[in-house]
Amino acid sequence: MTAHRVLIVDDEPGIREALKQVLEYEGYQVATAASGGEALTRYEELQPHVVFLDVKMAGLDGLETLSRIKQLDAGAVVVMISGHGTVATAVEATQLGAFDFLEKPLETDRTLLTVRNALQQQTLSDENQRLRAVIDDSHAIVGHSAALKAVEEVTAKVGPTSARVLILGENGTGKELVARAIHRLSQRADRPMVEVNCAAIPAELIESELFGHVKGSFTGAFADRTGKFELASGGTLFLDEVGDMAHPAQAKVLRVLQEGVITRIGAGEPIEVDVRVIAATNKNLDEEIAAGRFREDLLYRLNVVEISVPPLRDRREDIPELVAYFSSQLAGAGLAPKPFADDALQALADRKSTRLNSSHTDISRMPSSA
Repeated sequence: MTAHRVLIVDDEPGIREALKQVLEYEGYQVATAASGGEALTRYEELQPHVVFLDVKMAGLDGLETLSRIKQLDAGAVVVMISGHGTVATAVEATQLGAFDFLEKPLETDRTLLTVRNALQQQTLSDENQRLRAVIDDSHAIVGHSAALKAVEEVTAKVGPTSARVLILGENGTGKELVARAIHRLSQRADRPMVEVNCAAIPAELIESELFGHVKGSFTGAFADRTGKFELASGGTLFLDEVGDMAHPAQAKVLRVLQEGVITRIGAGEPIEVDVRVIAATNKNLDEEIAAGRFREDLLYRLNVVEISVPPLRDRREDIPELVAYFSSQLAGAGLAPKPFADDALQALADRKSTRLNSSHTDISRMPSSA
């Protein structure tokens, strides 16, 4: 196993050598630098896992060096060290992104513990990025057809804004994938995207699900419950199949969109929430309004930007790319890749069966484990 790399930056030779010996004894690969300028060069060459950086140095001082290292690598793990540490300096270093602040003379046990903690954090950060990449890939929008490109163009424009979006499309066309793409492109991407399937929640429970409740507010309310609007505050709430939402809950959702506050069932105090709502439905909401099943004023609030997702039958040219995508997903699960003959792909793309209209056969929505 390759040793973790550590860079020590200090203008005092004695400090550099003493710390180098301690870390090398523990099995770390150690390099040193005597100045901030040299540190920047060594950092790019070595790409260390951890940096020990002195605060007070001639020329480029430690805080400025820290700032420049962070410009080179936002994920750099830097431990500041100083013989003249002050609270103000420690706070400034932390604001600049320092992992920790140690005072000289350095205690061996504390130093080694700090290195282990720093490496553990970096490992967790790397794993988090890897998992994010896996999740993003599993929710990829696959295809290059003109119909799909039109959806992606609107998504790219509306994603960075705060506008509410209504996504229309048949079952299985990929409405959730579009919602996730909008969230990833938004300024709320580092906050949660909370999903609610309005069609799957009984009418008598939808208000509790959305707004929460307090203990004893109704039969079965054995404890306080946080609603989805609260959980999504600061992020995005995805109301899937909003056309199936119970009519009484629609009025309360409208109030949240108008006023930015919710009230838990059984509670008296309103709670402010900051939520971007993305809704989706497979129903014709104009027909639902005419039938008295959906509120027209709620539609106006939800439908600031409308995106219509085409079914696979209208973008058959994407089928070969989808087949390749799901084949690679299966290979990633430990199975050998399966090649598809050109005539087989052509047969799929030319197929006239009405089953291609069904969510069961729309492979743009098939799980990666299928």
